[in-house]
Amino acid sequence: MTEIKLKGGQLSLKQLNAIFKTIPVEFDFIDENDIVRWSSANKHRLFKRTDSDLGKHVLEVHPGHSQNHVKQVLHDMHSGDRDSINIMIKHHDHPVNIAFYALRDEDDHYLGCVEVTQDVSTHQQKGSRWRNIKQIFHKK
Repeated sequence: MTEIKLKGGQLSLKQLNAIFKTIPVEFDFIDENDIVRWSSANKHRLFKRTDSDLGKHVLEVHPGHSQNHVKQVLHDMHSGDRDSINIMIKHHDHPVNIAFYALRDEDDHYLGCVEVTQDVSTHQQKGSRWRNIKQIFHKK
């Protein structure tokens, strides 16, 4: 079994893949040259990624209407002007949060970024406190 040592502990490759397959958040890693190198493969993805998307420039996997925004985010990440940005959009009438996080090494060199996308339609809804309590005690 392959063990991956991380800050904070270690996980097997099987466990790490299960985490990314299970959580209802999509992750994409874009390297320092703006190439898509990895995407979480889970059934919850709002924006599908395929193996053929790997190795493509990030602009090739984003729709035309968002490309200027993506270019600006990447420029700001590369330059160090920004380390993160959160964007709220509507996708099929659901609020979606898209966050970009710059990844830097110990010497502050840009390694790429992680794009994190999540449907947040169930977050902060009226009655969410009662919904949370019910979910804790109701087993499906």
